[in-house]
Parts: sequence; C-alpha cells; structure tokens
Amino acid sequence: MKESDNAALAEVIKTCLEEQGNNKAGTIYADPLLYKMFSGYQTSDSVYYIAVENGELLGGSGIARIPNQDKNQCELQRMFLSKEAIYDLVYIETFANMHEAIKLYERSGFEYINGAIGDTGHFSCDKFLVKKI
Repeated sequence: MKESDNAALAEVIKTCLEEQGNNKAGTIYADPLLYKMFSGYQTSDSVYYIAVENGELLGGSGIARIPNQDKNQCELQRMFLSKEAIYDLVYIETFANMHEAIKLYERSGFEYINGAIGDTGHFSCDKFLVKKI
C-alpha cells in the first residue's frame, strides 16, 4: 500500500459499509484514520495489503497489534472487497497439522474440497478449502 492509495481505499470501505448498513459510529466508517490508512500501518508489527486489478483498487486487509493491551496479540482488520472484484471463490491450501488455522477457516465458512485448484506450486499441502463469496 502507498499513501496515494488512501482515498481509493477509503471509498471502497465506505461503499462496502454503506451497502451493508454498517455506516455508523464505532466503526472505521467514522474513524479519522479512514483517509489515512497508509500512516496507520507504518509500524514494524503491522501491515496492510491491497487488491488491485487493471489499476483499480478493489479492497484490502490489514494486521496490527491490538491497541491498549500488553499481550502479543494482533487483529485481522479492515478486510473489505468491492463488488467490482471479479472473484466468486476464495481458495486456501494448508496442512492438516495447522489445527488453529483450520479451526479459523472452518468457523469462517470454508469447506473442504478433494484436491488442489490450479497449479500454485504448493504440492506439499494436504488440505484444500474454499468459500464462495
């Protein structure tokens, strides 16, 4: 993410929240950092990734330390994807022994499939999950 992505990302986030009826106080919608997302992810323990297709910013998601606590914990935050995104399925490759990650995927609605999709080159993975979006 670059500082120049702030405005486009803010519009994606606002549009998603408005479409869901979640454009209210107590969310990123009313947060002053909405238009300053780049600066909010410049610490060594945070990152924000954006999805861009054909030059258009379609969404993103970040990871950052949970504020005002002293534990080594992070939050998956501000995950938004515009309706213009062409994706209709999310695919995950993982390992059977990654129990905690698999629990998260299952709770998030991912379902198991019998084998790999496409050719990612990750032929050692032994669990494959998908979620329709």
